[in-house]
Amino acid sequence: MVAAILLTARVAHAHAILTNSAPAAHAVVHGPDVPIQLHYNSRIDAARSTVTLAMPDGSTRTLEHLPTTAPDMILANAKGLRPGEYVLHWQVLARDGHITRGDVPFTVR
Repeated sequence: MVAAILLTARVAHAHAILTNSAPAAHAVVHGPDVPIQLHYNSRIDAARSTVTLAMPDGSTRTLEHLPTTAPDMILANAKGLRPGEYVLHWQVLARDGHITRGDVPFTVR
């Protein structure tokens, strides 16, 4: 029983959970260029992870990752953003093999 509890806690801890972001959720930022930083609680496989940006007109744009030595972070740049409401959609592959997803809404003024 104790082994099962410890194993469950260890697996749950390995899922990649977003711990902070820039821009932060619901932040108001200045454009037109917005640096993106997504920091997770564990290592991620950045090559198999994606970040897309939902634009105010409903279209989406895949953001290219910038190089980083941090194994728990994704960096990108969103360029040429006009004022409006945006949503970052992220999907990462964690070291435990599980995929996690989330959204970070923000506004460009």
